[in-house]
Amino acid sequence: MSIIMRIIQQFDAAKEKEFMDLEKKFAELEMSREDYPKGTRLNPISAAEPCNTLIWEHEFPDIQTAYETLDFFSGDSSHEELLAQQLPFFKQAKIEFYKKLTF
Repeated sequence: MSIIMRIIQQFDAAKEKEFMDLEKKFAELEMSREDYPKGTRLNPISAAEPCNTLIWEHEFPDIQTAYETLDFFSGDSSHEELLAQQLPFFKQAKIEFYKKLTF
């Protein structure tokens, strides 16, 4: 059963440019390293989440691999350096897991 993990980050709307500039650096980091999962980034237009939200999602083969990825992010110095710069713009963040249904 595959799992979709979503990292939902609501940011200060007044700092959108700064937040997105750093998010672009996260995307570049993902693309430059084979050991990084390649996430899809979403920004709501009309949704339950407000427009000043960035959603990163990726499909994993199982929940264990998704949790291991969170541990990987926390242990990676390049990720932590960018996160430290981006955190001041956060209003809130949450992580959601979905099982992908196949009928």
